[in-house]
Amino acid sequence: MKTFQLEGKSREIASRSADQKRALKAMRKEKEIPAVLYGGEQLIHFTVTQSAVRTLVYTPNIYAVELTIDGVKHMAIMKEIQFQPVTDEIIHIDFLEVNDKKPVVMEVPVVLDGHAEGVKAGGKLTLQMRKLKVKAVYTEIPERLVINVEHLGLGKTMQVGALHFEGLELMNAKNAVVCAVQLTRAARGAQAKAQ
Repeated sequence: MKTFQLEGKSREIASRSADQKRALKAMRKEKEIPAVLYGGEQLIHFTVTQSAVRTLVYTPNIYAVELTIDGVKHMAIMKEIQFQPVTDEIIHIDFLEVNDKKPVVMEVPVVLDGHAEGVKAGGKLTLQMRKLKVKAVYTEIPERLVINVEHLGLGKTMQVGALHFEGLELMNAKNAVVCAVQLTRAARGAQAKAQ
């Protein structure tokens, strides 16, 4: 997994909720995003700039984030992002501090590899799940899960239970369909003529 460098500066939390809302509104006006780092010894409230997180958020890749908050480095993963429903601007980000001892759950992109037998017979290969949830130590999590589909026949599916990746525990339902080779109209017609 690639590492993303991110700078943040700590922020104060107001004791009254009205003061807190006012402070958050002012931060967002200055193009700063309030964020929280949890999973360590204590919660750390900080801000990051919108321009700094743009390539981290708007990408299909997954990253381990090296957060530097007021000169102190933390390894983390991005856990949750909140968007403003109308403008689609990022209004809050949660980060989870990670280490090489405790496993974490992350969504990893799926990539299909090979030319399926069912496609050669006139079917259409469809990817049902673009990401799979995996549980592992963050250093063991790959950038993408490559699934070989060469032996996938016409009308057949590949389920999560049929997959295995070394050092990773798949957290999705075992009967969830990852990809399938669907019969097309042309393939159905050819099948009917053959009978």
